[in-house]
Amino acid sequence: MKYIFTIVFIWIHLISFSQDDVSLSYYLPQNTTYDPQIPTPESILGFTPGKWHVTHDKLVEYMRVLAKASPRITIENRGKTFEDRPILLLTITSEKNHKNLKEIQQKHIQLTQNNSDAVDTDNLPVVVYQGFSIHGNEPSGSNASLVAAYHLAAAQGSEIEELLNNVVILFDPSFNPDGLQRFAYWANTNKNKNITTDPQDREYSEVWPGGRTNHYWFDMNRDWLPVQLPESRARIKTFHQWYPNVLTDHHEMGSNSSFFFQPGVQSRTHPLTPTLNQKLTKEIAKYHVKALDKLGSLYYTEENFDDFYYGKGSTFPDINGGIGILFEQGSSRGHAQQTDNGILTFPFTIRNQFTTALSTLEAANALKKELLKYKKDFYSNARKEATKDAYLFGNEKDAASTYHLAEILKRHQIKIHEIKQDVTIQNKVFKKGYSYIVPKEQKQKRLLKAIFEKRTTFKDSLFYDISAWTFPLAFNLDYVTNASLNYLGNEVSTLSHHEVASINQSNYAYLMQWHEYYSPKAMHQILSKGIRAKVGMKPFSLQNNKYDYGTILIPVQNQMLNAQELHAVLQNIASENHINITGVSTGLTEGIDLGSNQFRTLSLPKIALFTGSGITPYDAGEVWHLMDQRYDIPITKITTEDFNKVDLSYYSHIILPNTSRHYFEKKEVEKLKNWVENGGTIIGYRNIANLFKNHQLMSMEFAIPKIEANAISFDQKRDFFGAQVIGGAIFEAKIDRSHPINFGYKNDKIALFRNTKIFIKPDEKSYNNPIQYTKDPLLSGYISKKNLDSLSNTVPFRHNAMKKGNVILFTDNTNFRAFWYGTNKLLMNAIFFSNEM
Repeated sequence: MKYIFTIVFIWIHLISFSQDDVSLSYYLPQNTTYDPQIPTPESILGFTPGKWHVTHDKLVEYMRVLAKASPRITIENRGKTFEDRPILLLTITSEKNHKNLKEIQQKHIQLTQNNSDAVDTDNLPVVVYQGFSIHGNEPSGSNASLVAAYHLAAAQGSEIEELLNNVVILFDPSFNPDGLQRFAYWANTNKNKNITTDPQDREYSEVWPGGRTNHYWFDMNRDWLPVQLPESRARIKTFHQWYPNVLTDHHEMGSNSSFFFQPGVQSRTHPLTPTLNQKLTKEIAKYHVKALDKLGSLYYTEENFDDFYYGKGSTFPDINGGIGILFEQGSSRGHAQQTDNGILTFPFTIRNQFTTALSTLEAANALKKELLKYKKDFYSNARKEATKDAYLFGNEKDAASTYHLAEILKRHQIKIHEIKQDVTIQNKVFKKGYSYIVPKEQKQKRLLKAIFEKRTTFKDSLFYDISAWTFPLAFNLDYVTNASLNYLGNEVSTLSHHEVASINQSNYAYLMQWHEYYSPKAMHQILSKGIRAKVGMKPFSLQNNKYDYGTILIPVQNQMLNAQELHAVLQNIASENHINITGVSTGLTEGIDLGSNQFRTLSLPKIALFTGSGITPYDAGEVWHLMDQRYDIPITKITTEDFNKVDLSYYSHIILPNTSRHYFEKKEVEKLKNWVENGGTIIGYRNIANLFKNHQLMSMEFAIPKIEANAISFDQKRDFFGAQVIGGAIFEAKIDRSHPINFGYKNDKIALFRNTKIFIKPDEKSYNNPIQYTKDPLLSGYISKKNLDSLSNTVPFRHNAMKKGNVILFTDNTNFRAFWYGTNKLLMNAIFFSNEM
């Protein structure tokens, strides 16, 4: 019997499957006629969608041809990705609406403002933003966009005419051009002529890092709120130009799943989202039910997914007066694959996505009155909730971090103001030019609250994503949540970086404080030009200025450049990086003199980053992005597969991100050890702690919470253990500012992002615990009581000197999603000052 079962299993998985007979009629509604003058996808691509995975360049080609052929479509390029691919948007509606598009747009903006009652909504079209495949290896969305765009351009009859008269469609055919291109290449180059449905075939197992992410391996579906990536900035600009009534986000999930559409788990909806939002989501869902029932497609709703983190595409509209809809299609991950639900074909996944794209438009048309009223009332009610005070934020010694938070607020159309003058509140100094004040009484009041609030109590203990993202904590800024409007200065119309003063030329030395965000970038530029520089290990005062731990000293004597050339170079570096550099005429100070041995010589770091199989792409990509885009520091990406062939002697520092591999080969570890002992510094993150401990690179003891599952039934088991996960919360740690890892931080406390349960007990010597969680460390987000008790007083950072080298560990990501500006400097300190530890 077992033998027979095995034969049957192999036979099922090796069925050859052909998609040559897939035609456009498989997707399109029956009894609909189409304009023969509008080109079909096949006429441009050379194949019907579903036979091959469309590459982004071919997708762009078809969309441009379609826009040229159809008066219902206009097309625009809103920018470029990191790989210079266009970020397209099609606007699809009736010819009549196209003639009045600016007026329609202005009326939709007016619905969010004080004079919204003046808008006649009876004749106002509803706006639907349709976005596809923000994860590049979830391709059925973008491939369905080919069919959807054709249908909307070419369908004929009273039904499509009515729809396009009542709906303006903002059509984003590829949220992630770079990822889509990468995945299409993989799926197409590994496709068999006789398609193999065996899930073990190479076609269904992408090589690292896969096509999910963009160029720097970011999950772009988490960037709607931080807006750090070019693709996000383009779509957020479009969003705030329209404030669409409905936004759809077409995804894929595991191959053995069916089809999901929102609403998600109701108890996991963010409290700032109005109840009516979820009621309207359910009303829209009825149209998906009807459409999928007609196809015979299985689906589910109100499970697994939630509407809590506003940084996701399907949740971001919920805090902006719209309805966000997530679609998740079980993925073929190629062209056809055997699953628990039978053979899942690529065309089938496309058809489900196309069908729900149309059902969304049908729902928007039918619910136009309700959706327009909801948007108007959302902003009207928000204005009534607003109090007559403000948020105040800044860092008196770091203008750049303050600027970058202000930049995010401006991208979200939030009004910010200068402060009238320097002010001290709650023992924090808010300096003009280094601080901004944000009135709560404005259109984006609710979004503003979502950005600034701390939240530690929750209706549900399970989260699909992070449970906290308090932005001023992420940027390491001082802030006040109820500042007086008396501090309100001029509104900032055009945001600009803090202007730095000209450097007075010195024949003795120059000093640069380490507080500013771009100090590491400036430091690398200085060292790469062969300029000698030192770091001060203690504070001092000179010529009426106080200099903190980590101040950089640049002597004038014995440099490769003469005094005049040195001054010119430093002036350019200071201006480019928005930092102050001061020329001094004497080395005599109050504290350590400039000739003291307490100034330690720095050297130019040469950095390698582990990537490849086993490494978490997100974590590696965030380090790569930080170095490459923010600090302009060269970094070599070494793959784990090639590690044994690499000559490590070229590098001073190796960064080892989180890894899914729980072991390294003994010879690999020995190679790392030898390199460290000869002067190298290895910087590990997250579960690299296990590697360091197991292979005696670092001695540490973990605090492990004891979880007791008492009175938990079988159907509660998943939720019980899910509640023990730290999905992403913010915690307070005290810091020893004299330790080099903390140079540049002005306060004795720091907010840290954490999503691991790696709790390390403190060293018995207090000076070996330069960063330590406080007794009651939770600042914002969810953590179970057992985990919180275990986290208390533990340490998120460890350093171990190993002969001539250093081993450094962070238990959590200091570069999370590119918006945790506040802890980027911890990594940079580990790089520049490792030998001073």
